[in-house]
Amino acid sequence: MSKERLEQLEKSEAYASYQSDLAFAKELNILRNDFYYQMIDSNAATLVDFLYKPLDTLSGDAYSARRIDEHRTFYLLVDGMGKGVSASFTAVIMTTFINHLVDKMIEHDSFSLDLIVKESMEFIKPILLDDEVLAIDYICFDNYYDVLEYAKFAMPPFLLQDKDDNIIRIKANNTPLSKWQSKYDIARHNVANIEKFLFYSDGIVENTTDCEGLPYAAFIEDDFRESFSREEFKEKFFNKVKEQEDDLTLIFINSLDIREETLVAKHSFKTSLADVDAASQWYETLWGNIQTDNSSEAEKAGVVFTELYMNAYEHGNLGISAKEKHQYLEDDVYFEKLNELEQMSTKNIIVEVYMLKEFANEYVVTKIKDEGDGFDTQILSQIFRNSRKFNGRGVFISRKNSMGIYYNSQGNCVLFFNKI
Repeated sequence: MSKERLEQLEKSEAYASYQSDLAFAKELNILRNDFYYQMIDSNAATLVDFLYKPLDTLSGDAYSARRIDEHRTFYLLVDGMGKGVSASFTAVIMTTFINHLVDKMIEHDSFSLDLIVKESMEFIKPILLDDEVLAIDYICFDNYYDVLEYAKFAMPPFLLQDKDDNIIRIKANNTPLSKWQSKYDIARHNVANIEKFLFYSDGIVENTTDCEGLPYAAFIEDDFRESFSREEFKEKFFNKVKEQEDDLTLIFINSLDIREETLVAKHSFKTSLADVDAASQWYETLWGNIQTDNSSEAEKAGVVFTELYMNAYEHGNLGISAKEKHQYLEDDVYFEKLNELEQMSTKNIIVEVYMLKEFANEYVVTKIKDEGDGFDTQILSQIFRNSRKFNGRGVFISRKNSMGIYYNSQGNCVLFFNKI
């Protein structure tokens, strides 16, 4: 092969790679997620986690997670027929249109699941090919009334786990969406006794496992029941599935059993460097009293606590922005500024530690709440896509050393947990 031809190929491959990266970045912008490392804290601490792993650059799967108001949340799962550009195109434009509808409904305080289903069906039908179908889940939670409202078009069953560890399967109540379809059903399910939910695309259950070639559908219920978090479920899935065969998308929701009976320690600290040290010592002593053979987990929890507590102290109660901190450090006046701001602060930092059990496992859940103004947690999506950035490295380190970190909607309370 000539040198000129080789250079042409390298240029074309680099260009194709560049375009693929742009396409995937655009796709991530379309997949709206109002709960990126956020918990839902209306009635209890409910953790919402996601797995989105396309088989190729352009995915036939799409999802969105939207906060409608104080009590209602909306989730969307879309699975285009087949693979490649056609499936991706259908999934992306459907998701984009539905997100637009949701935005307008939130703006005018007029959310209606029925109207979303009706309008999006009318929108997509002229676009679908004659033999093309679309699997889709429209899901709305109303935490005030403990109701799950849904329209399910040929997607795999929802899995719900009640407080007695029973698994409930909710099957599709509509056929696959096609251009010939005119009718649809919306159903409701009472979820007052439900503590975990799993919504997923067929790529999860149809993937072949290493267990005698069985599809993952044979194992999903047991793995879901025994998983406290998405991370545990993900680990169980990939222990059985060695080769991904399709786009993978899931939403894992867990309502934590946080109450007076599961609280093991609570302490209020002042906004001072002296209390930063006192809080770290208090937390270390607390972990020293926990019966565990896993000393490394205690060390990890200590790292996370130090990072997140320092964020509550600096950025929360003292209100120091990342830009200001960098400037103080550069001017070598950082500690002087801390002392100056401490003198004007009467705010406290509240730490609560809970012990939760799930089957044979135990988890230490730590909550740190400051009295600052909070922050927009959506910026975490940019931090976690680029861990080398200086801003937010503490949050990134915290995520790596725990099973997950979750902020409230205001951004002034953070929760993390470790398995013992």
